[in-house]
Parts: sequence; C-alpha cells; structure tokens
Amino acid sequence: MTFADRLTVTRAVSAPLVVLLFALHFHGHDYWATAVFCVAMSTDWFDGRIARRSGRPSQFGSLLDPVADKVLVLGALVVLLDQRVFPAWMVAAIVGRELLVNGLRLAALERGVVIAARDLGKVKTWSQAVAAGVGGLAAAGTWNHSVSWWFLLLAVALTWLSGLDYARAAPGVLRGRAVAAP
Repeated sequence: MTFADRLTVTRAVSAPLVVLLFALHFHGHDYWATAVFCVAMSTDWFDGRIARRSGRPSQFGSLLDPVADKVLVLGALVVLLDQRVFPAWMVAAIVGRELLVNGLRLAALERGVVIAARDLGKVKTWSQAVAAGVGGLAAAGTWNHSVSWWFLLLAVALTWLSGLDYARAAPGVLRGRAVAAP
C-alpha cells in the first residue's frame, strides 16, 4: 500500500471519530470534531498529489478515494442534522444524488467501464466539505446557523448539477463506452 493509499484509508477511518466527536457532548466537542474533519478532508488534496508526483497512482486508491470522501462528508452532514444545523431535506438531496451516481458507477463497472471522477464532481465534493466545516463551526456557536444553511444550499446545487453531468454521460456509459473526464 502506497503512502497516498494510507492517507485515503486514514480519511475513511477518521469518519467515525468525527461523528463521535460531534455526538459526544463535552466542552469544545464541536470544535474538536470540526478540526479533525478539516484535517482528515485535507488528506484528499495530498493523497492525489503524492500519487501523481511519485508516479504511483493505484487502482485501490482510485476506487477508495471517492468512497472515503463520501463517508467522511456524509457522516459529518448527517450528524449535524442532530444538532439542527442543516435541514434534513438538504442532506437527503445530497445523499440521494450520491446513491444515484454510485449506482451508475456500479452499473458501468459491471460492463467493464470505470467512470473517472469528473471535474464538477470534485468541486461538488469540496463544496460539501466546506459546508460541513462551516456547519461544524455553526454548531460550535461561531456564527449563526443561517450561514451554514447558505453554504449547504450551494453544495446541494453543485451536487445536483454534478449529478446531471453524470446522467448526461450515462447512456454512453451503459452501452460500454468509456467517458473521459472533462
């Protein structure tokens, strides 16, 4: 396992810790959860950079990377529902899109086609991560929850735009044609 792969695994494994820190109530728990979330999410930037620089990207890392992102981000968004930082409909809209696109990716994989991460999908992931970080700080009382609401609304819009981008490519993918990332 490469160093980049270890960073990806660390990101995935940190998700339960983030959820636990948000869920447990002790002085500063929301700050701790947000800090761990931000550090873990930053590994997403580093692992890809390290893999490309070393010339050692792996199939394991390519498959696990988006899963680690989703587990970490969605875990944070869902646990912030309990703290009433985000409305359930917004988080449900994000989760629904993720399930649909993952279903498309699995259908393509069954046909021997790997759908590469698309640029808009990467922007979507980071908009969700920023919204989760802002939401964590809102939970801690740093600012009003309406600030996090706007950040998550932007993430929902980008999430569904990205989903439509994947859906546009779906017919070709399901016929077994590879789709290049734009």
